[in-house]
Amino acid sequence: MSTYDPVALECLAAIVEEGGFERAAQRLNVTQSAVSQRLRALEAQVGSVLIVRSRPLRPTPAGRLLLKHTQQQRLLRADLERDLQELTPHTPDGTREDERISIAINADSIATWAMGALHDLVRQHLPLEIIVDDQDFTQEWLRSGQVLGCVTTLEQALRGCKMLPLGAMHYVAVASTDYAQQHLPQGLTPHNFREVSFLSFNRKDDMAAEFVARAFGLHRVALKHLFVPGSEAQMRAVAAGWAVGVVPELLARDPIANGSMVDLAPGRSLPIQLYWHCWNLESELLDTLSRALMRAATRSLST
Repeated sequence: MSTYDPVALECLAAIVEEGGFERAAQRLNVTQSAVSQRLRALEAQVGSVLIVRSRPLRPTPAGRLLLKHTQQQRLLRADLERDLQELTPHTPDGTREDERISIAINADSIATWAMGALHDLVRQHLPLEIIVDDQDFTQEWLRSGQVLGCVTTLEQALRGCKMLPLGAMHYVAVASTDYAQQHLPQGLTPHNFREVSFLSFNRKDDMAAEFVARAFGLHRVALKHLFVPGSEAQMRAVAAGWAVGVVPELLARDPIANGSMVDLAPGRSLPIQLYWHCWNLESELLDTLSRALMRAATRSLST
């Protein structure tokens, strides 16, 4: 079995993670020429192209396998550093910032329950990188080998990975009190939802359409959208009276209670099941991360 140069593997990871050769060189504190040379040497050893020079850059299937291997090596080194710190507390922390431990989590989980789960790990100087994407697409980061775990709506585990159910996040349709009084005095109905705009993260986000379809028993709905990326940004947009927001009930609970927002479809919510997927490896760090996420989800999400 071939032994791959860890310096070259980290170079490959830097190119993909930073999105280009120039930024990878800056991160690794080497010249761009050195980055290219390391990649070419690795590609020669593997006998395959590892990076598709497109915009954005993306790894080939062989590149994805090596990225997964690199992430696993980072995890092993992080486990070793934690064990050494426990045995010899005065040993300097050898964790390198560029060897990041990456996970992918959807924005609504970040805005509600997930950050508290990561607090202790961050205090232990873990070089954590949180990649934010739509909950239907976070698993692609795991599939590509760029993260060691993800929070997703997809239940089926990838080969070599394990899955843990986290619970359901409930979404409700809300608007500012003034917006509701002006545009939806009787709340959302099957007859008026086309008259107002709905907030969405981006063009991949179909949360609002799914809420309306399920709430009123419709097969397909077409909505008017305003695109506002970010959970907190959407809440501010709702409060400012921009549009209707289909947002986590955890975020809407207090504004509804204090009267600044209105639940436009009382008694109706859209439950979205969430799952934690990670590599099926023996790793105390990975187990600690999984347990922390499970505890936080159990406190915040319904079963």
